[in-house]
Amino acid sequence: MSSEQENVDVLICGSGSAGLCAAVWLARFGINYKILERRDGPLKIGQADGVQTRTVEIFDSFGMGEDMLREAYHVLELAFWAQNIEGGNKDNIKRTRYAPDKETEISHQPHVILNQARLNELMIGQLGSQPPIQYSTEVKGVQVDESADITDLSSYPVRIDAVTADGVPKTYRAKYVLGCDGAHSVIRKSLGFKMVGDSTDAVWGVMDIYPRTNFPDIRKKAAINSSVGNLLIIPREGDAMVRFYIELPAGTKASSVTLEDLQNHARLIFRPYDMDFADTFWWSAYAIGQRRADYFHKNHRVFLTGDACHTHSPKAGQGMNVSLQDGHNIGWKLGMILKGLGKPKPLLESYVIEREKTATELIEFDRGFTKLFNSKYREEHGISQEQFAEKFVQAGRYTAGQAIQYDASGVVEVGERDKKVVGNVTVGMRFPSAQVVRFCDAKAMQLVKGLPADGQWYLVVFAGDISQEESKARVEKVSKALDNVVKRFTPAGAYPDSVIDRVLVISGDRKKVEQDQIPELFTPVTGKWHQKCLFKVYADDESYNSGHGHAYEAYGIDPAKGALVIVRPDHYVAKVSALDDNLEQSTQKFFEGFLSPTA
Repeated sequence: MSSEQENVDVLICGSGSAGLCAAVWLARFGINYKILERRDGPLKIGQADGVQTRTVEIFDSFGMGEDMLREAYHVLELAFWAQNIEGGNKDNIKRTRYAPDKETEISHQPHVILNQARLNELMIGQLGSQPPIQYSTEVKGVQVDESADITDLSSYPVRIDAVTADGVPKTYRAKYVLGCDGAHSVIRKSLGFKMVGDSTDAVWGVMDIYPRTNFPDIRKKAAINSSVGNLLIIPREGDAMVRFYIELPAGTKASSVTLEDLQNHARLIFRPYDMDFADTFWWSAYAIGQRRADYFHKNHRVFLTGDACHTHSPKAGQGMNVSLQDGHNIGWKLGMILKGLGKPKPLLESYVIEREKTATELIEFDRGFTKLFNSKYREEHGISQEQFAEKFVQAGRYTAGQAIQYDASGVVEVGERDKKVVGNVTVGMRFPSAQVVRFCDAKAMQLVKGLPADGQWYLVVFAGDISQEESKARVEKVSKALDNVVKRFTPAGAYPDSVIDRVLVISGDRKKVEQDQIPELFTPVTGKWHQKCLFKVYADDESYNSGHGHAYEAYGIDPAKGALVIVRPDHYVAKVSALDDNLEQSTQKFFEGFLSPTA
């Protein structure tokens, strides 16, 4: 029986966090893509639920933050419980300390808990009225025509064979394929790539329960180290349900674990407190090891993402977040390439450079973090309960997803003087936020809210106090230079801010500045109604009811000198520059590396 064939620009195998996040970008760029999913419909119950501050920032940049924050459980405090070693019954537990969940300076967003199925639903809601997801379709294998050049965008060099629910074989030809098909990835196996790392797995039980208990911290995120093992409490959205992650004894077979085993084990851990279960919503037991794929791509045509290329324990709450961020990294790059705006080689190579490093670091971190939970390891290395709690808190920056720092690549340019120009912004890390006041309407807001994730690059110019002659002359010169650069990469007929957008942040008393003193670069005529856009100018000034954001201080920028920060579509910092005579040349050279000039 001959199979039907269909051509598609990007074929995404798997509708988990990574695949859907990439799809959100592709939909925004208007790219022809399709998702193939083995399941018969959207995810109903997710194993993952911790949403790092970085992931909340991503959802907010896509305009989905408010729904998420309204529905989620907000993690504000951690409780640490341990064996009652100092006298009394050693099988009982006692609280050793409380700690704030995250360093507040890390992010303007909170750490929340929301079921993965709901997160997926929010992303699917961004894909239009009829999302191109084909359910009940099993991918059988992938083949890449290795003769296709990386710069060739007209051919479809990847072939995917699949079978629909009723047994009909189907063949797809694609320009690019994303393997987002989980830890048992067919795409990875078909390419002959291997998972490298742990030979043994830890076995974990997870259950979503309605507890009846006198344990006082049941509505807090809590880590319990008891004489019979470790348990992590994750309170769930909705005020009634709680999730337990339970580490099961070495040698346990995941397939032989029963719900009764998990409940009995939990009761032992919670001694001397009562722990009864009014109901169990869902439970599972699974084996997990720290591993990563030996390769993340084939010929820069097939890319692995998420669990298909890295797996880790659930302790640090990383899995879903890092997977989603893989999709977030590759999506805009494919969008720019397929729109004819970006060059394939530097953009695609940067996915591999950036996400391989992230996965490797994550596994190293997870390995160390997992050892901390092992009571035998703590005994052998003399790690006290206080040290355990301290290390758990220290890991906060990492587990928040804010420790990621990308190395130099075609889309990250690290300079020796970066920190002298912008003291508190690191090239290769995400652009932090600070409160500013929007110039046109005096609204206090987070600066990143002025950088929505619609696929543009952002030139963020800190111009200082432009009511002063010197700063005013400088910003006019800077605007001319940057306007020249932007025009070189904006296609004819496109909106002036569609490829490289711009944001101005001034300091000083905003009331001393008139609208006509702001260079036209920052007030382009754009959008459906061809109006002058006034939403790109902000002031670091006192607001009416939210205080002063002190943004220049937060970013470490001297208002007398100013600075340019180039921010990527995914909000990572690509480059920083002083506002000097070399600005036009260095900015143009940077963009020429990966954007296609239109003039």
